[in-house]
Amino acid sequence: MTLRNSQSWTRMGRSTAHRSRSLSRSASPRAERSRRKRSRREKSISDSSASPHRRYSSRKRRRPERRDDDHSDRRRRSNRRGSSEQSDRSQERRGGDKRNGRRNGSGRYAEQGRESERSDRRASGRESKRLEPGQLDGVKNEDPSGPLGAETVKTLKGFQKGVFGGVYIPPFRLAQMMQECDDKSGQDYQRLTWDALRKSLNGIINKVNAANMRSILPELFSENLVRGRGLFCRAVMKSQMASPPFTPVYSALVAVVNTKFPEIGELLLKRVILQFKRGYRRNEKAVCIAATQFLAHLMNQGVAHELLILELLMVLLENPSNDGVDVAVSVTKEVGAALQELSPQGLHSIFERLRAILHEGEIDKRVQFMIEGLFAIRKAGFEKSGFPAVQSELDLVEEEDQITHEITLEDELQPETNLDVFKFDPDIEQREKEYETIKKEILGESSDDDEGDGEAGGDGDGEGESDDSSDDSSDDDDEDKMEIQDMTDTDIVNLRRTIYLTIMSSLNFEEAGHKLLSIKLKPGQECEITAMIIECCSQERTYLRYYGLLAQRFAMMGEAYRLLFEESFTFQYSIIHRLETNKLRNNAKLSAHLLATDAISWSVLSCIRLTEEDTTSSARIFIKILFQELSEILGLIKMNERLQMPEHAEWYDQIFPKDTAANMRFSINFFTSIGLGGLTDKMRELLKELPRIEAEKRLAAEAEKKSSSSESSESSSSSGSSSSSGSSSSSGSSSSSSSSDSDSRDTASS
Repeated sequence: MTLRNSQSWTRMGRSTAHRSRSLSRSASPRAERSRRKRSRREKSISDSSASPHRRYSSRKRRRPERRDDDHSDRRRRSNRRGSSEQSDRSQERRGGDKRNGRRNGSGRYAEQGRESERSDRRASGRESKRLEPGQLDGVKNEDPSGPLGAETVKTLKGFQKGVFGGVYIPPFRLAQMMQECDDKSGQDYQRLTWDALRKSLNGIINKVNAANMRSILPELFSENLVRGRGLFCRAVMKSQMASPPFTPVYSALVAVVNTKFPEIGELLLKRVILQFKRGYRRNEKAVCIAATQFLAHLMNQGVAHELLILELLMVLLENPSNDGVDVAVSVTKEVGAALQELSPQGLHSIFERLRAILHEGEIDKRVQFMIEGLFAIRKAGFEKSGFPAVQSELDLVEEEDQITHEITLEDELQPETNLDVFKFDPDIEQREKEYETIKKEILGESSDDDEGDGEAGGDGDGEGESDDSSDDSSDDDDEDKMEIQDMTDTDIVNLRRTIYLTIMSSLNFEEAGHKLLSIKLKPGQECEITAMIIECCSQERTYLRYYGLLAQRFAMMGEAYRLLFEESFTFQYSIIHRLETNKLRNNAKLSAHLLATDAISWSVLSCIRLTEEDTTSSARIFIKILFQELSEILGLIKMNERLQMPEHAEWYDQIFPKDTAANMRFSINFFTSIGLGGLTDKMRELLKELPRIEAEKRLAAEAEKKSSSSESSESSSSSGSSSSSGSSSSSGSSSSSSSSDSDSRDTASS
């Protein structure tokens, strides 16, 4: 029997002890058995002191033989029941002694009670030490006549007794406390506004999603983000860690804030990088995945630089492990679409490293399958596989407005955790006014104070004047109603969607034409039908005659649609170098169908100039498919007749040039190579006669030159003879005049 059972026996009454002893004496066989057990126990103790290995074997007690004496069994059971009830009562009594530290202030239970009291005091001391330093400064010695008042001070002290520096304050109570505070620049009021700012930012970030992003942003900018930039970054990181599927939403939110406050975006980027380093150092896979996903989407939004992601991936793949490769694959899926445009060579090096890891075969089969799946996604296209760089509803920042922070993993970064805790600011009112100005610039709000003063100020006469002015303004508004125009092209987008769905859901071209004609179009929207028919045709994997018949039906319906298809042909040929081979082929076959059926005029071919300098490879492929399709529909003979019509010769002068021998040879060789050499028979004859024609032209030029020279010589000789005759006539006249003068002198002398 243990010590606790022996003490319980001493606590029992004398009558119970005498009764148990008399029962033990009356049962002589029982006394004999107890004596034997005692002797065996002493023997086992002596043996265990000699050999410790026998101690465990001697613990087995021999079960006493069942006796047929029912009377002794009943006595034994009653003794056990009585002893168990008494032991329970004694234990309860000892428990009370232990809790209360009684038993005359001494003993084992008293010491335990004092020890429990000391532990309670230590626990309460620890709780009091967990309060923030200076938490009750300014409230502890506050007099009842202070700015907060006695009741508010008492309430604030009660609220600030929690373990973590404060408990939950209901919003209405917090607003009431802020209204009761008269000193707007005091520490107590600043603490209340700090708590309100923290709760407001947490609430805004918790309820943001892709659908309400545009409505949440004005509410976010109405809060003082400059003061609460640390709170904002902490709330965003905490929410992103709690719900990783919303990482694109938080990244879009940070991208918008980064355009207005770049220091907030830089601070968040630093903290996310430090979070990744901490998780990587501690081998915390969940933290690493969350941090890398956040960095990936920040890069997609233009907040982080692509070199940071490439450096991150190389760190994960330098010494490959199962978890490291898993994280790298998940990051590559998110940034693959963006890296294909920004840094295709870097993305290629990442995939080469993954290929080498896959060939080494040192990772698990599961991770190998993940790498193979990533290669399949790259082959099919990241956007088509469901991994676009930025979702359409989250593309809120223009490319020229993005501010990218060039931070790397090797930079020494500071998390600036001091921004997350409250600090007293003596210039809080000035900073609040500065942020109000910034908020008005961001949100485009007018001064509400002036409006409020105008409404509240003035007497009854002023109110009457305001009413009159409001009536006049309402009359002016009624008179000068302006027509609201939708500059977002929502109607055009909806019209294109309707046309596309009509074309794709129709059974044949007749049904599609009937449905398209039933759509109500505004003047000038007919071009949307022609553009959508051509676009749908180019998107098909192979050319479908359905689109040619539909375009033919509209082109033959009226002059407007015919001119639109002719303009579309010219425009498509001008941008033919931008199209893929499949789109190029479908457009060429559609144009050939319209030309063969005379749905559009063949004058559109005048925009094609078939020379080596004026054509590209895409343009030559387009011309090849166009003329081959025309020959299949019309036949070579009929097509040649159409091309040789003298009244339309000017339409085809650029396709069959005759200006130089080099251009003629290029055109002949082109049509011969595509199997349409019969179209160039006249050009071949002309090329053969070209030397004779050039010789005749040279002879004619020389003859013309000689004739011009002879004419010039004759003109010069005729001019010489005329000059000599003039001189002789002048000399004769002079002699005659001299003779007449002499005669006159003779007559005078006589």
